[in-house]
Amino acid sequence: MAETWNKKERQKKKQKEKMDKAEKMKERKEQSGKGKSLEDMMAYVDENGNISSTPPDPRKRKEIKLEDIAIGVPEYVEDDTVQLRTGKVSFFNHEKGFGFIRDLESQESVFVHINNLSGPIQEQDKVSFTTEKGPRGPVAVGVQLIQ
Repeated sequence: MAETWNKKERQKKKQKEKMDKAEKMKERKEQSGKGKSLEDMMAYVDENGNISSTPPDPRKRKEIKLEDIAIGVPEYVEDDTVQLRTGKVSFFNHEKGFGFIRDLESQESVFVHINNLSGPIQEQDKVSFTTEKGPRGPVAVGVQLIQ
């Protein structure tokens, strides 16, 4: 029985694929690195986290105690120190009874309520105050006008 042209082409294609596969396998074996010494295969990590082929300097070694390693979220330690701050009143609405003070040191805007004032204040007045943690951020308390 005579073979058709398509059948011969398929056989040639399969044979070529087998040859290519064998050639690739041979290349991988040559490139695999078998027979390399342990030192050739070692990789080191330097103090910056970069991989290098040279070992680190033993003089720069730091001993870390197991107890010093903290895993997870650190405990929140509330700062109990009361610091007297100074600032300028950047906005105050007398009808609604609130405003904002711009801290002169950190340039942070701090909310102030009329109940936390020791006397009447106007915009651009220089004041001293302390802060407390409020529901939406820092709140100025004990606000006093500075002459």
